[in-house]
Amino acid sequence: MTPAATLTRTADTCPLYVDLDGTLTPSDTLYESVMLFIRRNPLNLLRLLGWLLLGKAGFKLQLANAVRPDPTRLPYHERFVQYLREERARGRSLVLASAADARIVREVAAHLKLFDDTLGTNAQGGDGVNLSRGNKRDAINAHALARGHTTWAYAGNSADDIAVWQGSTQAVAVNAPAGVVAELQKVHPQARVFDREPLRLKTVLRAIRLKQWSKNALLFLPLLAAHSLDPQHWLTVALAFVAFGLCASATYLFNDLLDLPNDRVHRLKRHRPLASAAISIPLAVVLGSVMLVLAFVLAWAVSPAFAAMLLVYTVTTLAYSLVLKRLALIDVLVLSGLYTLRIAAGAVAAQVMLSNWLAAISIFLFLSLALVKRCAELEELDDERSLLAPGRGYQPRDLSSLRAMGMASGFLAVMVLALYIDSQNSQMLYAHPQWLWAAAPVLLLWIMRIWLKTGRRELHGEDPLQFALKDPFSWLTLLAMGGIGIAATLPL
Repeated sequence: MTPAATLTRTADTCPLYVDLDGTLTPSDTLYESVMLFIRRNPLNLLRLLGWLLLGKAGFKLQLANAVRPDPTRLPYHERFVQYLREERARGRSLVLASAADARIVREVAAHLKLFDDTLGTNAQGGDGVNLSRGNKRDAINAHALARGHTTWAYAGNSADDIAVWQGSTQAVAVNAPAGVVAELQKVHPQARVFDREPLRLKTVLRAIRLKQWSKNALLFLPLLAAHSLDPQHWLTVALAFVAFGLCASATYLFNDLLDLPNDRVHRLKRHRPLASAAISIPLAVVLGSVMLVLAFVLAWAVSPAFAAMLLVYTVTTLAYSLVLKRLALIDVLVLSGLYTLRIAAGAVAAQVMLSNWLAAISIFLFLSLALVKRCAELEELDDERSLLAPGRGYQPRDLSSLRAMGMASGFLAVMVLALYIDSQNSQMLYAHPQWLWAAAPVLLLWIMRIWLKTGRRELHGEDPLQFALKDPFSWLTLLAMGGIGIAATLPL
């Protein structure tokens, strides 16, 4: 056997040490732990700042003492995991070696059942050294020598792993940036590379829920209800629309960050960019923060009063993400209130009076739609004896009660509309207010249909407003309502 062949055989059979964060999982267990800790109590952010003074190893120790991510709810690089299974089947020894806290590393290894041993940062009872870069290389070398191996292979993903690869016989790069791969190939020209998935604009737009901006069209309702055609007011509300959209996108990102474990066990939500780790946690934090700042800059340009309304919306949304979404019935009332808050903010931006009739219709209608969403989520749970829906405060046996509440609320919205038609406000605004009676059965039909589809499981857990945007019947309903309103307004 030639020396080259001997070297190749040695490289193929030597133990393979595998990095965890960014390699085995596209996420990072440190950031995952931080999100879990903040979700438990937002004031924990102050404790995190204090722990930074303990150094990297001390910080990881304190954080892991408080909270650790569930390995069953972490995303994994499936192609790479399959490669590891094949290597293990060939008899190769695999060791999970990470700078993460040693307990996290052991728990992930126990879940995957692929690794013979683990190495991790061990500040508790250990030397307090953060196991990255040269420290990791030295630890791997010592671990391999203690088991009779003079050579070893390493799989990593970041610039921190360059120092580790320099001591390895064989190299594997997983999801590594192009610059890191180029540096690696200077040392290991034959390195095996699992390509990095590029971050696409489409992925970012999905993460910030650009399609959810459609909900902010509610800001224009007060102008429509007041029959205002002032171009300046419409431009002002358009600016308010952008501010609300940026703010909503930022809060969606923060909500997804806090709800990662629950999203990953949901049939649909597990495909979201953050849940699947298509977008990293640090990038989401930076992106959300920038959008939030821009939102308030634009809001202040609209008016200080509108900025105050946006602040109320932001605080309420974050409170919903942290606590209120897990409180049965409170959550749907808050959602209904957030929709109505958009309408009130539109009135403030346009400097028109908010109609009490419009506010009442909004509260009942959006309460009905919030209950539609909860019922659709519960319909997805097949086992009627299952526990609470992940991240929610409801059980499948609550379905009948929630349906009754939701349908009653929807019918109340139509009743308020009917009372408005016969009110003094209607007589003042419309040339032919009696024509508005045609809108009542149209709205009633749409509400009954959305509830019928919910019971038939045709919403598939989807937000009812997003479903409506793709539903031709809903668009026909909107056009019919608009036509009725125009006909009632024109002095024919």
